[in-house]
Amino acid sequence: MMFSHLEYTPKDIVFGFSKKPLRYGVGLEVGNGLVVPEIKYFPKVEKSVMEEYRHITEQVLKKAVALGTECLQLETELTYMEMEDKKLVADLISMQKSMIERYAKEYGLHVGYRVTVADIRDFGKPRHDEESFSRMMDVFELVSSNGADVLSIESEGGKELFNYSIIRQDLTGIVASLGYLATFDMKRLWKNIVSIARNKSVLAGGDSACAFANTAMKIAGGLRDNMIPHSLASIVRVMSACRSLVAFEEGATGPGKDCAYENVYLKIITGYPMSMEGKSSAVAHSSLVGNIIAATCDLWSNEQVENIKLFGGYGPEVFLEILHYDTRLMNIAIANGLHYCLRDLMINSDKFSNPQAFVLSPDIVFEIAEVIVKEKDTLSRTVASGIKALELMHGNEKLNLSKGERRFIEMAKRKLEEIYSSPAQKVENALYQYEGKVEKLRVKDYLEA
Repeated sequence: MMFSHLEYTPKDIVFGFSKKPLRYGVGLEVGNGLVVPEIKYFPKVEKSVMEEYRHITEQVLKKAVALGTECLQLETELTYMEMEDKKLVADLISMQKSMIERYAKEYGLHVGYRVTVADIRDFGKPRHDEESFSRMMDVFELVSSNGADVLSIESEGGKELFNYSIIRQDLTGIVASLGYLATFDMKRLWKNIVSIARNKSVLAGGDSACAFANTAMKIAGGLRDNMIPHSLASIVRVMSACRSLVAFEEGATGPGKDCAYENVYLKIITGYPMSMEGKSSAVAHSSLVGNIIAATCDLWSNEQVENIKLFGGYGPEVFLEILHYDTRLMNIAIANGLHYCLRDLMINSDKFSNPQAFVLSPDIVFEIAEVIVKEKDTLSRTVASGIKALELMHGNEKLNLSKGERRFIEMAKRKLEEIYSSPAQKVENALYQYEGKVEKLRVKDYLEA
């Protein structure tokens, strides 16, 4: 099913409220008038994985009780190492879920538990490493059977071409990777994940274009040290929404994954709750969108923090406290009828400072999302959304753009319009030329998967 209309207008989309709220885990409601902290953590690698996760989970739940955090979500992101040992995965998830249920019963907490499975495929192997794909599906089954409430992944189909293209500012390659290769991969991947989630009565939470849009954001850097134009990172973010939307078209229901900054597009199109991250994820990476992304969140995340000792405690418990106060502010604004005012302050503090923030502003998202849902296939959506984003950036006098950025916008718009004249033909012709240049790129494997 392809989404053909929008669930929100710019005026009514706001943090804490979703058109399709979810109830799961131990009495947790998301998108029903409350913003929930989602704490994400990472074990110290030199220690026992099981004991590290036991320590992290205990400390996080203790901190929640100490702070009076009644609703929260924990997220475990499995690593390549853990994916090698299925028994370890089962024991790890089961142990954490048992602790969650114990604390929920003893202290009245409402808790959800997201597990993100690592994309361990080597796309250079025949048929994109079918053995690893099968292992990933087995792990989704395992975590669903052992306590996960929400299933997610940061999938990387098309990444080999994207890496080659982004550093060269090659728009044809970027479009081909996001709008064509990644789309084939997402359809196959999420058809399987949704099937597992339904069979196990858990939620298929959503994907993240972290490997694409967050890579572009990182390369773009800050205001003075950028390696690529910020307007390029901005259109990659917009175009990545079309790719991430495929998970929901295959049956995902959210809550969308935190590191998918494109989730504001997915929320306005699907109406499902979304997790977001911004200023409180600075422990993992820097961005120029720290406030604006919180304007529409339903869960608020810190990204990943290692389980290291800080003055205030271990990393995960310290960042839970930061999330606790972030979400308390949003929730008290809701309780006092000031949530739209706070939302607008969050938006206006970032919107015109950088094009990456500009394309995450709900009014801009609305205009681009209207273009997305009018198109009939993901490739056309990808190109059309990029063109619309460039038009809106170029036409806004308040947006802080250098002369170099404006030159890039004009060039990029011409190039994307050229591709849009016959997107499938131009991308398919280009792909077979890329095969001779890009290590590990096997176009046939995407088409036959």
